[in-house]
Amino acid sequence: QVQVVESGGGLVQAGGSLRLSCAASGIIVSIYSMGWYRQAPGKERELVAHISSGGSTNYADSVKGRFTISRDNAKNTAYLQMNSLKPEDTAVYYCSAFVDVMTYWGKGTLVTVSS
Repeated sequence: QVQVVESGGGLVQAGGSLRLSCAASGIIVSIYSMGWYRQAPGKERELVAHISSGGSTNYADSVKGRFTISRDNAKNTAYLQMNSLKPEDTAVYYCSAFVDVMTYWGKGTLVTVSS
């Protein structure tokens, strides 16, 4: 009933920027929180950034000062602005949305940062 779709991934040189989008659609009463996670080959999935319905944010230490999460509640959409990208940021980025009483996940979008 609920779908989450990420977009905006791609190839970028170190030091560059990308903006990811995450749109939730379907039968939704409210989205309590949304978050971005990433997973690189051979590594565990990790939290990148999180934002509550009230706008409170949380970031992984590795991205603080470089990434910014935001959301548009009217559009049920979250964004991740990524600046000063590093090769170690290369990963599949996943969006999650805590909708009503369930958590939903997108299929992911690949971000590749070249040296």
